[in-house]
Amino acid sequence: MTVRHDGLTVDWLGYATLRLEGEETVVYVDPGRYGVLTGEWEPDTDGIGHPPSQDYRAEDGDVVCVTHVHHYDPDGIERVAGDDATVVAFEDIDGQAADRDLPPLDELPYEIRRVGTKDSLETDAGVRVWSVPAYNEPDGPNTRPDGTPYHPEGFGCGFVLDVEGTRVLYPGDTDVLPGHRSIDVSLFCPPIGQRFTMDRHEAAQLAATIDPDLVLPIHYNTFSTQEIDSRAFAADVAEAGVPVVLDEH
Repeated sequence: MTVRHDGLTVDWLGYATLRLEGEETVVYVDPGRYGVLTGEWEPDTDGIGHPPSQDYRAEDGDVVCVTHVHHYDPDGIERVAGDDATVVAFEDIDGQAADRDLPPLDELPYEIRRVGTKDSLETDAGVRVWSVPAYNEPDGPNTRPDGTPYHPEGFGCGFVLDVEGTRVLYPGDTDVLPGHRSIDVSLFCPPIGQRFTMDRHEAAQLAATIDPDLVLPIHYNTFSTQEIDSRAFAADVAEAGVPVVLDEH
């Protein structure tokens, strides 16, 4: 299902992959992983709310944003990026890629723009990009058995994107952080899959606080540890008076 909002068409393509299209510009965030763009993904639970797997190769992206190494999938990038695409990627991906048997960013055949956690830039396609901090709190719920966060501070980022005048918040893999509560956007795309990110209750509370024009959740029900009740999330957001949609096909 394609969602239409404020001059954009928006698609959740599975896992963390988001596609944003304006009249002249296409942007992807965190494309690929777990077979969601190769047709190989299969749900752990029958009938779960998630976009179906597909062999996706649009190669139409003007801008591709990557939040951290867990979502860095060179094949996924090549499936979505146009020939003249700009890849905006968190700066520490290069430092982590070799440990995951992935090539460095510079080996991709695209313009590469690296960002930290509080940077801004404008791409040749006219997309404004702001990076924002994204991490799990050391004393929060999203930690390993030894107490270390799955996503420590400085491991990745989120993005605020201005696509043809419509501002979108894609927080990345993160807990709800204080800075999130003052971000002004039209479209809010939170991860709600728990365990590694904010859960559905925290994301619903954040949606009520920032009061966007529309909420479209992502990053849930891809595998068993992310399974949540997306309809309950939607009901909580709607009860707060914020429009919400589920793109689960």
